[in-house]
Amino acid sequence: VQLQASGGGLVQAGDSLRLSCAASGGTFRNYNMGWFRQAPGKEREFVASIRWSGGNTYYTDSVKGRFTLSRDNAKNSVYLQMNSLKPEDTAVYYCAADAPPLKILSEMYNDRGYDYWGQGTQVTVSS
Repeated sequence: VQLQASGGGLVQAGDSLRLSCAASGGTFRNYNMGWFRQAPGKEREFVASIRWSGGNTYYTDSVKGRFTLSRDNAKNSVYLQMNSLKPEDTAVYYCAADAPPLKILSEMYNDRGYDYWGQGTQVTVSS
């Protein structure tokens, strides 16, 4: 499975960005998908995840109400809509896939719960 993340860039505080992650080489509709981010000097942290069915999404507290994760199984893609961006959102954003057998919910918040990773896309938010 290959994951290709895109959509990052340099924006100002309050702006929006939409990250995309395209999957190939596997059965995307069977995967839970997640986004993580890593800021300079910090550990990688969970941002959001979505179940294989698209029926459930989960977010870290700091992005709730600002970020929306969605998926299009017909296009083998997930999308992270990021609104009201803040300087503290600056990081490299990684998409990840959890392939069957799928992990339990608690593991979806941890990077060990994912089997495949994309290359990352840089998001920089200036104040």
